[in-house]
Amino acid sequence: MIRRLHLILVLALVLPGPVRGQGADTPQLRVRFPETETIPGQSLSLRLTVLVPTFMPDPPVWPSMELPNLLVRLPGRSTNPTSERIGGETWSGVTRHYRLSPMVPGNFTIPAQDVVVTWNNPATGETEKVTLVTDPVAFRGVVPEGAGGLDPFIAASDLHLTQQIDGTPEAMTPGQSFTRTVRIEVQGVSPMFLPPLMPSGDIPGIAAYPDEPVVEETDTRGDPGGARTESVTFVAEGGTEGVLPAVSLDWFDIDAGEVRTAQAETVAIRVDGPPVSRAEPRDRRVLAAIAVAALLVAWLIALALRRVMPALRHRIDARRRDVLASEAHAWRVLTRALAARDHAALRPALDLWASRAGRPDPRRDAGVQSALLALGAAQYGRAVGAGNREGAAWDALGDALRRARRVSASRPEAGVLPPLNPEGAA
Repeated sequence: MIRRLHLILVLALVLPGPVRGQGADTPQLRVRFPETETIPGQSLSLRLTVLVPTFMPDPPVWPSMELPNLLVRLPGRSTNPTSERIGGETWSGVTRHYRLSPMVPGNFTIPAQDVVVTWNNPATGETEKVTLVTDPVAFRGVVPEGAGGLDPFIAASDLHLTQQIDGTPEAMTPGQSFTRTVRIEVQGVSPMFLPPLMPSGDIPGIAAYPDEPVVEETDTRGDPGGARTESVTFVAEGGTEGVLPAVSLDWFDIDAGEVRTAQAETVAIRVDGPPVSRAEPRDRRVLAAIAVAALLVAWLIALALRRVMPALRHRIDARRRDVLASEAHAWRVLTRALAARDHAALRPALDLWASRAGRPDPRRDAGVQSALLALGAAQYGRAVGAGNREGAAWDALGDALRRARRVSASRPEAGVLPPLNPEGAA
């Protein structure tokens, strides 16, 4: 009897059960997470199963299970139909498979997640939605013994590093180039865990132009893998000689349980020709002195402008007022009214110019008065051809005003006395 009770207790602990709070005739959520510890980069299997007593017209809405420093992947055919006998009846369901790969050592806990289920309730015959909640999922990433010094930590079942050189780096002239390509192929881990490997290899006279790394992922029957390819083109700018450092990566072999090293050899470079001339670096103290002097000059200019600007602005304003009060400005206003043949603007412009033209008053000029009368007759006349006569009247007024301006300019201004001792007087 005791043996039977012990067996029942063990089965209750091992077999997955429904998440708390789920009724007997409502959708059930099962969580299966058999392993809770792995090497960083290796995956743990997590399965969520939703079961309903009838059917689901829509697929469940699954959680993402994402965390910082955790790689979550869905393997091929990650979602599959399933069924289970519950209470003597067959329940239908769907299983979701996740692969969780910690990227660093440490403890991880995925908080409770929601799974939204749409199902047909047999009691009402209607479609309903229910939210099922998982328990928190806890696990660890553990570095195996002897691999604590790996940085970054890479664990794989297989890893190969190859190098390809396109060109002749040991026999170049300025202007020529070669390409160094390094490729790492891994099995048992995603290539997303592989770090950048190509060293800069700074050599005077050699310019480096790296390409974007290419990452290829594979999944062979649930076993992750892939490759990372890095490529750099080196261009010779002048005569030089040097060595590009080797490319190496320490990694942990899961099958052998030991640390291995993958390495690509160094690359010797030789360029025949004159070396690249380099400009002598400037003394920082000289640059600092130049900067201080420039700031001082800028401050002095700002101070001078602050003192000069009010007087300069006053002179500009006075000059503008003089221009606006001049005869020349009034004449320009009048000529614009003539050119536009603007009756409304003509009289004000003519009065303004006449007030500044001096004596005699140009409005009293016989030619101007005659042209104004003709313009008025053409404007208000109703005879045939009045439009043509108006154009001719505008032209005649312009000619008359120009003649009056010449006459006004040739006469002395009013109020100016003749010389007391004209030349030639006795």
